[in-house]
Amino acid sequence: MKVILLQDIKGQGKAGEVKEVSEGYARNYLIPRKLAVEATPANLRALETRQAHKRMEAEERLRQARETAGQLAGLTVEIYAKSGENGRLFGAVTGKQIADALAEHGVKVDKRKIELEEPIRQPGTVTVRVRLHPDVVADLRVRVLPQ
Repeated sequence: MKVILLQDIKGQGKAGEVKEVSEGYARNYLIPRKLAVEATPANLRALETRQAHKRMEAEERLRQARETAGQLAGLTVEIYAKSGENGRLFGAVTGKQIADALAEHGVKVDKRKIELEEPIRQPGTVTVRVRLHPDVVADLRVRVLPQ
């Protein structure tokens, strides 16, 4: 019997795949537990529609990430931080502070997407990587100024 898997099943396949399984396994285990549905023509059309919708959403996320990367390309963000007499900062500049500074420039980026190799503890200009999408990485210049 052909079934469409609704969830990942170890040893069978991933969600959205059409698999041939024994009729007893399908009727007694997969279908009652809502792990799969029978592969009827209507269910196959619904599966194709869902997959097309997911592809469109993924393309849209990629387009938005590339657009945001274009906005970040020439942007330099200035952050003012308290510093001591020797020029060293009190504390460090965090991803949240960088995300807040970007929001002031009209670019919304999640703080978890900002990759700091090490905390910024000195005034100056630093290049920070921003991973907007698994395929899109942008470099952002951050200028830390003493307050």
